[in-house]
Amino acid sequence: MTQTKRGGLPLHWLMLIGFVVGLGAGLFVNLTLGSDVAWVEWLTANVTGPIGQIFLRLLFMMVIPLLFSALVIGVAEMGDLASLGRAGLKTLLLTILISGIAVVIGLGMVNLLQPGRGVDPALAQSLLEQGRAGAANIVENAPTSISLGDFFLDLVPSNVFTAAAENAILPVMVFALFFGIGLVMAKSPATDRLQEVIQGLFEVTMKLINLFIKLAPLAIACLMFNLAALFGVELLIRLAAYVGVAVGAMAIHMFVVYPLVVWLLGGMSPVAFFRGVREPMIVAFSTASSNASLTFSLRAAEEQLHLPRKIARFVLTVGATANQNGTALFEGVTVLFLAQFFGIDLTLTQQVVVMLVCILGGVGTAGVPAGSLPVVAMILVMVGVPAEGIGLILGVDRFLDMCRTTLNVTGDLALATIVSRGESDDSLQDGPDPAPLAPAKSA
Repeated sequence: MTQTKRGGLPLHWLMLIGFVVGLGAGLFVNLTLGSDVAWVEWLTANVTGPIGQIFLRLLFMMVIPLLFSALVIGVAEMGDLASLGRAGLKTLLLTILISGIAVVIGLGMVNLLQPGRGVDPALAQSLLEQGRAGAANIVENAPTSISLGDFFLDLVPSNVFTAAAENAILPVMVFALFFGIGLVMAKSPATDRLQEVIQGLFEVTMKLINLFIKLAPLAIACLMFNLAALFGVELLIRLAAYVGVAVGAMAIHMFVVYPLVVWLLGGMSPVAFFRGVREPMIVAFSTASSNASLTFSLRAAEEQLHLPRKIARFVLTVGATANQNGTALFEGVTVLFLAQFFGIDLTLTQQVVVMLVCILGGVGTAGVPAGSLPVVAMILVMVGVPAEGIGLILGVDRFLDMCRTTLNVTGDLALATIVSRGESDDSLQDGPDPAPLAPAKSA
């Protein structure tokens, strides 16, 4: 994560300050006055509530251009599929597979341990009604049930602009995936220019999100005040449980899944693998930035893991934007935790949708401070959970950001190890040069 500063302090410290101030003020009001005092109700309805809503709407406004441009560029950077051959195909398939495993672990942990359960239903329902006023009423307008055939049919949009206008995110992401594949297959000077235009859209979108994120400290304070004034001390207990489940799920993926796939699919000893990637792991955790650790990852891949240089560079630079296991896992855990917190039971179909969006969203998440925030907020709206709930997790997001960035970077190296098995630099001799350093994926 970049150390964006405002008033001389890094942004994550300002977000933490906003979290503490909002939480403290809300707890004080809850414990001394209660949440039903007239002036407290007026303040939450006319000041803190609208400020939080404006922040969320700014993020919602950028969801479609962000995911479309990031997903298209992420796929297009795979290079010439014909020249890359099985190396490119294995990278794409393994990215989806390992990210899918990460999300399943996260969703399984939340379903098993239920960190968001136990909140007073009356209080949760009260905040739920407040949240529905500021978020799109997608669930009320959606069918109560859907067949599996209809679900897959709805993934393919008959009109992508209509899908975007109706906030149907999954069809838009499917269109973006095919559009990116088309850019790879139809290489020409014209498509190169088109890719540059989409890259420009991606950069403008990230710049605007960077601008909007500067409002996060104030928005977090307002959102946390509303939540703490309503829920009180119970909020702290649920927040600790959320952090424990998220870190536990990441630890399982790091120390169980990665060693298994490196050993079984990559043919390398897990001990040798982790010994070789210690340096980039430390850099990733301490900086929460994949950009800062990418140079160390490239060096570790070549000097410690002894992977073919060109394949390692290709996989690591593509993986820096497309292989975000930690981000996908974090998004899934967060969405289910908040659904439990507000007493919303997600069906198996809805959880499958969450899993798919998290896998695709991991590819399309911007490498900016709190870059996964728009994706998390979008998924919350999709499944009918108050988007204001994201204020719960932003105060502890810095620590979780460090953990999931470490998982992301280690996953890139594990993916490079697997793809390199049976390959050599000669297998990519006709392929394009490795892409330039990818943006940080601290999200």
